[in-house]
Amino acid sequence: MASLNSLVEVDSIEFAVIVDNEVDPISPVVHPGVQYKGRLPEVKLSPIPPGQGRGGALAEIPMHATAVKGDVRHTLLFDTGPTEDSFEANAKRLPIDLAMVERIHLSHWHRDHSGGMLRAIRMIQDAKAKSAPTANKVVVDLHPDRPDFRGFALAPDKIFSLEADPSFDEMSNAGAEVATNAAAHTVLDDMFLISGSIPRVTEYEGGLRAAMRYESSTGQWRSDELISDERLVMCNLKGKYDEGLVVFTGCSHAGVVNVSKHAVELGGSAPLYAVIGGYHLADATPEKMQSSADDLKKLSPQVMIPGHCTGWRFKQLLEQQMPGSLVPCFVGARFTLSSVIEA
Repeated sequence: MASLNSLVEVDSIEFAVIVDNEVDPISPVVHPGVQYKGRLPEVKLSPIPPGQGRGGALAEIPMHATAVKGDVRHTLLFDTGPTEDSFEANAKRLPIDLAMVERIHLSHWHRDHSGGMLRAIRMIQDAKAKSAPTANKVVVDLHPDRPDFRGFALAPDKIFSLEADPSFDEMSNAGAEVATNAAAHTVLDDMFLISGSIPRVTEYEGGLRAAMRYESSTGQWRSDELISDERLVMCNLKGKYDEGLVVFTGCSHAGVVNVSKHAVELGGSAPLYAVIGGYHLADATPEKMQSSADDLKKLSPQVMIPGHCTGWRFKQLLEQQMPGSLVPCFVGARFTLSSVIEA
């Protein structure tokens, strides 16, 4: 199993939120270790071509993340959002430097995270061809256990099916190099670590309620609440105060506490510094939210950047229990995590 022994310390981590289901260009960030761009005075205004929408807020949270160590920079795209059009519109309007993307990480097989994949691959390959015609293909890092379809049981005899995720062949034909990995591994000069399946250790994080999976081999739907193909990404941030592990999570179907605990397990002695992404507590019971907040607090993260499926109730609870750690996460926001800057 990959561990912190093979994960190098990085000087800073820069990331931008390409698609999310919230916008807030007004709220400030008060944490001294987080540099934040994307508020109203910094938003670049430009005419919208006829026939084009504005992009903006949609569910799920693809992020463009760059780890920096000295003069070396490596960039990873974390998920691609629910639709091709939303990814393209927002990537162009932010704008995002797609030519720098070396790897796409799919957090788990759900269409709302993979829906923009084929357009993202083509856009990245086009950008690479223009900036460096001899550049390598973008690598798409995937869990090998791709379901035929996923959905939800609305009633015992009623299944709501999501669209199928792009296939391995479709991604390859779009121009990507497909890499399947079920085990933890490091990538991009060991600046990023991608986990394998996330162990379930808490009693209250039971997965995604009513989740189902269709098996073409049997022609049947079966329960799939664990979403066992979900994987986290993490970096080890060097800092004046030993900042530690920065964790990116797609939906935390495994449970945000299980995600965080597994990152700490992979990280050895490094402290947990930041947890970024979807915590999937928007529909949680008050008891589950309280247990999650209590256990996260025990792990002592310094920065919490919860995204799309977290829900306002849990964000409020985090701010109450860990004052000053909560950072607004909205589409269009750009962050830099580095050593805490003294006043």
